[in-house]
Amino acid sequence: MARVDRFAARPTQVRQAPSNDIELQLRLRHGTFSLELALRLPANGVTVVFGPSGCGKSTLLRAIAGLEPAARGVVRLSDQTWLDERINLPAHRRRVGMVFQHAALLPHLSVQDNLRYGWRRARGQVALLQEWIDKLDLAPMLSRHPATLSGGEQQRVALARALVSQPQWLLLDEPLSALDGARRAEILPYLEAIKREAGIPLLYVSHSVEEVVRLADYLVLLDVGRVIAAGPALDVLNRPDLPLALRDDAGTVLSATVSGHDANGLLSLATAAGTLYAYGPRRPDGAAVRVRVQARDVSLALNAHADTTLLNILPVTIASLSPLPGGQMQVRLDAAGTPLLARVSHQSVERLSLRPGLAVWAQIKAVALLV
Repeated sequence: MARVDRFAARPTQVRQAPSNDIELQLRLRHGTFSLELALRLPANGVTVVFGPSGCGKSTLLRAIAGLEPAARGVVRLSDQTWLDERINLPAHRRRVGMVFQHAALLPHLSVQDNLRYGWRRARGQVALLQEWIDKLDLAPMLSRHPATLSGGEQQRVALARALVSQPQWLLLDEPLSALDGARRAEILPYLEAIKREAGIPLLYVSHSVEEVVRLADYLVLLDVGRVIAAGPALDVLNRPDLPLALRDDAGTVLSATVSGHDANGLLSLATAAGTLYAYGPRRPDGAAVRVRVQARDVSLALNAHADTTLLNILPVTIASLSPLPGGQMQVRLDAAGTPLLARVSHQSVERLSLRPGLAVWAQIKAVALLV
């Protein structure tokens, strides 16, 4: 269930947050745009704020960091209050690390000196500096200057610079949006390592479903400065009543465990819906992964076919059918209690007499699954 509270009209009505929560209640107006939200977020893992351009994602991060002087409400991280009706800590006293779309490194300094700049300001430990140099594979580039680095390398330096300052909260404002697909794929494993090893909460702004699926533990959907849903990431991603379900790339996300792989890179994935086969980076048996099944990649059949190239054929029951623009139908499926989505044509629905309660077979190409 989403953990979204109605925004309190007056800060004096705010209750003290439990020590393991982050409490946000913010009001801010810029011209005709206003940000007004109330959230309790987990004080661990990655919370992703997802929404279209202009919905207030970056404004939210700036307000948390103390860079929006007009912001009012509450910012409370565990037992530390940064903003309420009595306190408004300036930005330099809020222990946040920030990483933006562009790395914003100091161009006249080497990578090593860029890192030492943030480290010295925080009076950090030598061991911590070396730790993040090692974990983000920065040693080969320490003597280089930012202009000689690729976009992905610059962002790795920016991430390390933020982390060596020993922040209590790491805020990331679409850090991959300026990178091409290859560079994004290169840096996502580093973000996953930070998620596992930094020991601090991350608040990650994105408009990429791929990044949400890979990184999010908790998901907040924002639109026009308001929260429209919030909760555990898979719960929100798989809700059929939210805008994500109506996008062209709508789908469902399943938790899976790698149960095997072959010499050609085909993974066997154990899921609650059944065994799935997919291609992806090699991972050890027993590794936990997420697999994304896009609705447009799911076809339906009345019988299970053996004479087909499709490797994934699951028994499912039709839960509901909903019309979409362009002569399509969105079909909600139940696969052993696990939700799936399919998109088919009106003609296919009529030809196969598809209806709620009908037992059918969902067919998915292995090469279409996203791991």
